[in-house]
Amino acid sequence: MSADRETLTVYDRKAGDYAALVRTDKPRGSLSQFIGLMPAGARVLDLGCGPGDAAAAMRDAGLRPDAVDASAGMVDLANRTHDIGARHATFDDLDAEAVYAGVWASFSLLHAARADLPRHLEQIARSLVDGGHLAIGMKVGEGAARDALGRFYTYVGVAELEGLLQEAGLDVISTREGEERGMAGTIDPYVIMTARKTPDA
Repeated sequence: MSADRETLTVYDRKAGDYAALVRTDKPRGSLSQFIGLMPAGARVLDLGCGPGDAAAAMRDAGLRPDAVDASAGMVDLANRTHDIGARHATFDDLDAEAVYAGVWASFSLLHAARADLPRHLEQIARSLVDGGHLAIGMKVGEGAARDALGRFYTYVGVAELEGLLQEAGLDVISTREGEERGMAGTIDPYVIMTARKTPDA
């Protein structure tokens, strides 16, 4: 990301609280679907890995996850908890070309500025092999704002996100909408989309 310092400070300070909120014993829902789309032993990117639970689930399923996060506190927690080899990196540090069979971006790109989303998605598409998949979670709404904890969010419409993915050369193959209570205490609508890289992207 073009890293927002206030957002990263919140995650550094509250890494343990966030981990407790999202922890699960086994992959479920969209993560389980994402893992099921991956070839055996595939290399995958967990972009914004947080406490590393998803990356650990991917590793346990036989995949080879590359876990990155812009929060040093989250990277430290992920490695202490899962020994996952997580490393500190922002969205702007992604420069891979046709490396990953899948990119898992679960509620991480929502911290990027709206103007930066097209280029981030285009770089994610470049990092995927032909036929590779992106799973992305975003909060649904309009505009941008900070939550009660100070974290910056860009909100998107469902059709808007699908359009951004298509412009990046990714075909949406599934969409799931819902709402969930987050660390700031509010119940917010969200969308999770899975998209496939078209061969000529």
